Amino acid sequence: MPSVYSLKHSPYSSHMLLMQLLDPAQLGRRLLDVGCGNGYLSGLLAEKGFEVTCLEHPAGFDASFPSHIPLIPHDLEQPLPELPGPFDVILIADVLEHLRRPEDLLKGLWPYLSQHGVLVGSLPNSGNLYFRLQILLGRFPEDDKGLFDRTHLHFWMLENWRNLLSRSGFQCEVAEVSGIPVGLAMPALQWLEVVCYYCARAWKTLFAYQFLVIARRKSS
Repeated sequence: MPSVYSLKHSPYSSHMLLMQLLDPAQLGRRLLDVGCGNGYLSGLLAEKGFEVTCLEHPAGFDASFPSHIPLIPHDLEQPLPELPGPFDVILIADVLEHLRRPEDLLKGLWPYLSQHGVLVGSLPNSGNLYFRLQILLGRFPEDDKGLFDRTHLHFWMLENWRNLLSRSGFQCEVAEVSGIPVGLAMPALQWLEVVCYYCARAWKTLFAYQFLVIARRKSS
């Protein structure tokens, strides 16, 4: 079955904002893409100059996965296999909210991050105004993707995500935010994404659709 997830091309989307944050000249070249899906982001990162290794569930990709990128099939709910680390960057985009115990994965990745390496992730914001309004109206949609993705197991806000990373051995900062991707549902209103993005930057906890975080290892 083809994935419902795909590359988001809007300059205000989490994918394109991540591409701006990820610079091999500044961060280092060795990158592990955890939960990479069908490799749509990994391919762009390889073109940008990263030496990318991917980790994805065996059912999470198909024959169109980029053949030039090393791929390790693995169920992220299970203990990690031996990985060819250390890595300068570990990317974990739109993954943690889908796992029963995301802390286990983060703790497993910790040793594979180089001393000065960074973990970069995108995390949904269940404090977003749209989410709050749905709950206020007594609704809890079950969507294919988005804030009410039916496969999400955690509906957390910024402080929850900070606490998760902290108890997993990381210290994080919010590097960027994305706004509600209005254009995906209503292409004629794509101009509204600019408004949503700047609202999110002005009031992260209320208007951010996703938090883009950079985390570094705490001292052991």
